[in-house]
Amino acid sequence: MRILITLLFSTVILLCSSCYKGEEVDLIVHNARIHCMDDANTVAEAMAIKDGKIVEVGPERQILNKYRSDEILDAGQRDIYPGFTDAHGHLMEYAKQKLGIDLTGATSWESVIRQLMKHPRNEAFVLARGWDNTLWENAQLPDNAELNRLFPNIPAALYRVDGHAVLVNDFLLQKAGISSKTKVQGGKVELKNSKCTGILLDNAMGLIENYLGDFKASSYKQKLVGIQEELLSLGITGVHEAGITDTQFDILRQMNQAGTLKIQVYAMLAANDANYALAKKMGIWDKGNLVVRSFKLYLDGALGSRGALLKNNYSDAPTENGLLLTSRENYKKWIQRSLDLNYQLNVHAIGDSANALALHSMADVFLENPDHRWRIEHAQVVDPKDLPLFMEYAVIPSVQPTHATTDCRWALDRLGAARMKGAYAYRSLYEQLGMIVLGTDFPVESIDPFATIRSAVLRTNAESKPKKGFNISEALSLDLVLRGMTIWPQVASFQESKKGKLTEGMEATFFIAAKPISLQTLNTRNYAWKTFVKGSCVMNAE
Repeated sequence: MRILITLLFSTVILLCSSCYKGEEVDLIVHNARIHCMDDANTVAEAMAIKDGKIVEVGPERQILNKYRSDEILDAGQRDIYPGFTDAHGHLMEYAKQKLGIDLTGATSWESVIRQLMKHPRNEAFVLARGWDNTLWENAQLPDNAELNRLFPNIPAALYRVDGHAVLVNDFLLQKAGISSKTKVQGGKVELKNSKCTGILLDNAMGLIENYLGDFKASSYKQKLVGIQEELLSLGITGVHEAGITDTQFDILRQMNQAGTLKIQVYAMLAANDANYALAKKMGIWDKGNLVVRSFKLYLDGALGSRGALLKNNYSDAPTENGLLLTSRENYKKWIQRSLDLNYQLNVHAIGDSANALALHSMADVFLENPDHRWRIEHAQVVDPKDLPLFMEYAVIPSVQPTHATTDCRWALDRLGAARMKGAYAYRSLYEQLGMIVLGTDFPVESIDPFATIRSAVLRTNAESKPKKGFNISEALSLDLVLRGMTIWPQVASFQESKKGKLTEGMEATFFIAAKPISLQTLNTRNYAWKTFVKGSCVMNAE
């Protein structure tokens, strides 16, 4: 009898022991401050992850007692956030800039020339990007005299930092058949003394595309691998790629299929007939780390090159009010195409006139699909009387806060005091819909998301200028900014049920910040200690 009791007791002990081992998961992260980004602003201590999803988030003891794993990560009391999503970037253009000559930060036209002189003379074309004449003592747009001297026999093109102006040599002008008599709807061929200066604005840039040349697909893939490592090191796990060709889509598709696309890309197809045919053929594309279900349409140009379409003329150019890049008829055609294919339409609108056109046209078709999730990319200058249309017709503002702290050097000159009330008005935009999504517009601006946070919250640049902040009343709180980089970009891309929060059932895509993200640390350099996509560590700073 005693032996039987002993055996029964031992069996009970074994059963209890197996119970206390807990449920097996793939990864346990503990000793952390996990910012769940849920409605309650929950900050948890630990989480259990299995099959790329979060099983549970909760107190340290609860998670460690309830679950077991061969992989347990001590976060060292660091902050954990859902992976940042850059809601407006240009992966392919950034890769092209890295493959060509990067002119970012050039402080004079002379320094641009010095960089060009280092370029190998045996290549078939010259492609550069990043110059910004507003940084120069002589802020006038340059001409192509030096470019002709350096490169008389091959095509050469230098794109302005905003991508809305390019300086080309005479060789390329002649190849493309561009002369002083060339007229382009939505574009401009700059003239001086009735001769081409080499500057092409907005739609006029399309005239040279077939004559310039491009890099190989393999070169793009190589650069994109390096770019995504840069992104992951900053806690960015996703990018809304703002406008690509069918060829560029194929590069991303191949990388996704090969497993080399580690970041999550929501790609907008540039609004052209080839991409419409592609979208019509494939429908909504949602495979692996690549999603395609939107078009990107340009209504106007950029404020820096005076291509942004304003209701009234520029304060520093009284005869100009910008460029309408797409006719009203063509814009309406793309609205209908988007509705027919159930593709989102994301409209580039910078000037107050372009924003008004975008908003009113969206209002006209709102009832056809109230959950279309129209987006305006940039929404940089909005007439205050048009702001309520964002709320009334559920239009999502997608903005880039570093534009405010870069442009503040000259925005007042372009717009005048009265129009500044609706310029870079991020707080006012947020208050309309209760949501705003944030990006960088890289490579136009820095790829660094912490610069985005600083610019949005403090309204200052890396040099802490302007001292009191640029239009500080339009600043966003730190919590709103973090939501604009985590959960709200998922709403803006129809993916909020899968990621953007660190709660049960959601994707385990997150980063562990090397330093705390707080009001006190916004002016210090930060990065990701570790970054995870779908439960797998894809970047480890150690």
